[in-house]
Amino acid sequence: MSASGGGDEQAQKDKTRNTVLLAGIASAPLLGCLAFVLLLVLLIGTLVSLFLGFVFWPLMLLCKINLLPCGDDSGGGEGLNNDQVVAAYESDGKGQLNANTVPSQHLSLVQEAGRECTQIGAIVIAAQIQQESGWNEKLVGPDGAEGISQVPPDKFDEFGEDADDNDETSALDAADSIKAQSKYMCSLAEEIDTLIANNEVKGDRLNLTLAAYETGLEAVKQAKGVPDNDRARSYIIGVRSGFALYSNSVDMPGESAYPSLSPRPTPSS
Repeated sequence: MSASGGGDEQAQKDKTRNTVLLAGIASAPLLGCLAFVLLLVLLIGTLVSLFLGFVFWPLMLLCKINLLPCGDDSGGGEGLNNDQVVAAYESDGKGQLNANTVPSQHLSLVQEAGRECTQIGAIVIAAQIQQESGWNEKLVGPDGAEGISQVPPDKFDEFGEDADDNDETSALDAADSIKAQSKYMCSLAEEIDTLIANNEVKGDRLNLTLAAYETGLEAVKQAKGVPDNDRARSYIIGVRSGFALYSNSVDMPGESAYPSLSPRPTPSS
């Protein structure tokens, strides 16, 4: 091969390489945009999946461990009705309580608590207890709250009473705790109604009441609605996610046993 031939071949290779580099540089913005869009789509999909999973985690968990046969209800109606589940989640919690899903020793207490006022139903009381303690009567929380309803200590001092006439008022007594919970929730609901009427706060009444129970009424007043933080939002979602389980408006699969609700363990000191 001659020197001139070798030079021409090298020049051609250099020209090809430069053309590829230029094409790559020219297409970089387009590829970057496409990559960004793809990443955004994947991120949104992940967040939506996580949100839906968090909202309906109790029912999804029961399905996963085969306590409920949650198949596709479109085929034969063997699983849960998704429309009913969503409707329960979005409801005001004033519907009829599903007595089969409440621990029998606490059923009458929850039913009575649901009659304390017109704003707060028994479904809310039951779902809130599930969120607060998992029905553990002796739970002592890290913030000092005690009992099945985890009523803040200062509020238990205000609303607690000897509900079962055993000559002792204690947050570790389920009857006393649930009674204080219902009275405190009703008091908050009345406060929220007044704040809404005076245009001092905006939002769903029940969501505002639940947020006040978890973060305090002052936090709701300052935010002029549900506080914009994970604590308030996750509490509302957590309580509402239990509405389907405790609501009689959701058709549980026939001929299937209802789940047994195991209490959360008391943290060791």
